Amino acid sequence: MSMQGRIGRAGGGRVKRALGVQAILEWAFRVEKAQLELPQRRDVDGESRGFGMEYVLIQRARLGCKVDGGGHKSQSYTHEDAEIVAATLAGMPDSLGGKRMAIYVAELARAGMTPDWMPGVVPRCVPIETKSNQHGQRSTTVVVGIERVLHRGRWRSVDVLACPVTWRPHPEQIASARRGYEDWWQALDWVRDGLVVGGMLREVEVTAAMPKVRPWSQKIALRPKQTANHHGEEAILGFAGKISQPPIA
Repeated sequence: MSMQGRIGRAGGGRVKRALGVQAILEWAFRVEKAQLELPQRRDVDGESRGFGMEYVLIQRARLGCKVDGGGHKSQSYTHEDAEIVAATLAGMPDSLGGKRMAIYVAELARAGMTPDWMPGVVPRCVPIETKSNQHGQRSTTVVVGIERVLHRGRWRSVDVLACPVTWRPHPEQIASARRGYEDWWQALDWVRDGLVVGGMLREVEVTAAMPKVRPWSQKIALRPKQTANHHGEEAILGFAGKISQPPIA
């Protein structure tokens, strides 16, 4: 569900509605169906540098002459403030991700979502492969060596088996998802500053409200799963499976 409702378009001394930048983006792209226009602008060295506030001012001048929703809404036009928000986002500098980040931010706002930083996910050591039979599901093992053992007075060659394991999800997957969240947060912070400095919104007041910087940093007290052994003592369950013991000579 969107974080905010529709902002009224009627004038007549209307008090500005105070919203955080994420709520403003969701209103602009999800409610008002604003479109993100990303025209090309390159320096003499051929590299794209993004757009500054002068681009937003040009967009504002255009809006002062004509308001055009582009035919993508059922209403006659897109709210002027929503167009300003879209124009500001279009100026995302390359240092923060440029056009790709601007598109990403707009898509998330249109869906009313935040980046998936994989909350509560913990890497677990699991078998790379498993197989099932009439006895249930078992981890697949591979031969990693051969040992000679004395069994009932005779020496025998015994395969040494091991279970290949991996981490799922891999810690780098979690780290990557959280780096992506931080990049998104930095982009929102840039948009918020641009809207505040520009001071061009007529019916919306940009507040300091921001999503949490690193929501995964909040410490949550968790009790380990415990069970009681036959002596009544508590033992923490720390193993994913049973460990097979090699034969003893």
